[in-house]
Amino acid sequence: MSKSVYSLVLTDQVVEAVDRLAYTMGISRSGLIDRILAERVRFTTPEMKINDIFDCLNRYFSSAEENFIVESGDQSMLIRSSLKYKYNPTIRYSIRIFRGGENTMGEIRVNFRTQSAELKRKMEEFLNFWAMLENEYTVKYIKGKIRYIITEGKLTREFELPEEYNNKTTDETGEVIAEYIQMFDDVLKCYFSCDSERDARKRAAEKFADYLERGIALI
Repeated sequence: MSKSVYSLVLTDQVVEAVDRLAYTMGISRSGLIDRILAERVRFTTPEMKINDIFDCLNRYFSSAEENFIVESGDQSMLIRSSLKYKYNPTIRYSIRIFRGGENTMGEIRVNFRTQSAELKRKMEEFLNFWAMLENEYTVKYIKGKIRYIITEGKLTREFELPEEYNNKTTDETGEVIAEYIQMFDDVLKCYFSCDSERDARKRAAEKFADYLERGIALI
């Protein structure tokens, strides 16, 4: 969906109020005015759709049994999850949804802050194991190869919702993304709860397969 530059004559006090509101919402002046006008004429912009998806993610993780901390930004969201392991690291899930295109596309980044070389090594082992699991079990459901960047215990993964989700509501789309992150977090914690790498791989693979058997949507 294209955008163009338009010249508008606005009251100074109105612009000041818009700027204050835009600042509190973490968006630009143009973004807020575009949203206000779209709501007035009952038109859903890509940005509004993205924000609705993030609202769903916020509700999902705020009410989850696990202790997730959610922070929303401009077209992005950060979800924190505590890992019960040495040094008590915090896992950070950063979600971005890209504007444009018919399908919902975006990326998930997983990282954590630690000075422990041991923890970085084990996290990188898990991330490579996770990529292997996904490519082995989901290749028949997802078109093409899943794109990953894994380095120093950090992961960046692109995603695209299946075509059937083009006509789904933003809540349904948000739930699919939330369930994927929930599954990743659950399998990760299962992996780190084991003492040996062999047991960790076995239990994590079983947990992953269990999610697939339950019919979780793949992205």
